[in-house]
Amino acid sequence: MQAAVAVNPAQVPELLLGLATVRPVFLWGAPGIGKSSLVREFAESIGLECVSLLGTQLAPEDLIGVPQIRDGRSVFCPPEAIARDEPYCLFLDELNAATPDVQKAFYSLILDRRIGNYELPEGSVVIGAGNRATDNALARPLASALVNRLTHVHLQASPKDWLNWAARSGIHPWVTDYLTDRPHHLWSKPPKTEEPFSTPRSWHMLSDAIESFGPTLDEATLKVLAHGTLTPSHASAFCGYVKIVRSEFGIDAILKGDARWPNRIQDRDLLYYLAESFRGRLIKELPGNKEHASPSVRQTAYRAQALLVQLAEISVEVAQTVIADDEDGNPVLPAWFLVEAARDMPRLVEARR
Repeated sequence: MQAAVAVNPAQVPELLLGLATVRPVFLWGAPGIGKSSLVREFAESIGLECVSLLGTQLAPEDLIGVPQIRDGRSVFCPPEAIARDEPYCLFLDELNAATPDVQKAFYSLILDRRIGNYELPEGSVVIGAGNRATDNALARPLASALVNRLTHVHLQASPKDWLNWAARSGIHPWVTDYLTDRPHHLWSKPPKTEEPFSTPRSWHMLSDAIESFGPTLDEATLKVLAHGTLTPSHASAFCGYVKIVRSEFGIDAILKGDARWPNRIQDRDLLYYLAESFRGRLIKELPGNKEHASPSVRQTAYRAQALLVQLAEISVEVAQTVIADDEDGNPVLPAWFLVEAARDMPRLVEARR
């Protein structure tokens, strides 16, 4: 299912308060962006116990129950997890990953709030959640009858919301500081191949691992942790950032001439990180028109051109990332700067083409 309108995590509690208390809701979203946590926190906020059922681990009889003979008649007894006396939040996680028979078993529970003779206590809420087929996750199409029994809410990752949560949840400062500087690295689209990719959940996992190893965490182990949880390019950039934190060595020192580009093979992740920071600084400080550049900004441009030459001598590929166009093929650095840079490093500009 595709989203016509998406919401941020901060909007979900209020939406659920208005929707889930009167009708069942289905929360759509990519893997790892916090759907389950949001439902559990919502249930806690309204004083209900959250009972989770995982669609991929259910059979129809797990919902309908098994028959017993009472007074010569068969009676289906729903499972203890569902048949409760007090109101609760029934969370149907990975509902759209369940088999068609299991989805069908949910119909009466979702619409009529009953299984056989058992009816959910007054005040209970029913919330489903699942990934989209476009996320390369296990997902089966929901039958139209089930789709029509639910109010659908599409969730998108929000760096601001996640960082606010992280600040009060003990997430490691390396992670929060890095994502404050690069919020677009919080989430990346699930790859078509089997490899880790960045999500709020994977950053949380990385934070837990860093905390577990403590201050003795070495560079080699950090690489294993980062590349085992994040999108490869994000993992390399994060490792480069940590090197900067640990060595107090950053782009400011390079711009001032107090340090040089790292040129050891083992520092290539650091080099990529510094090059990305360098690009961001130029995008921020260089005006579109050279006539609008102050003397100090022009001096920065001259220094930047020299640094680009030095960077290209170490790696043309890394230097290209500084002057590269955006994803749509549009230049992000001013044309006047690129023209002047071309005079100093034609080999780099030619490679860019």
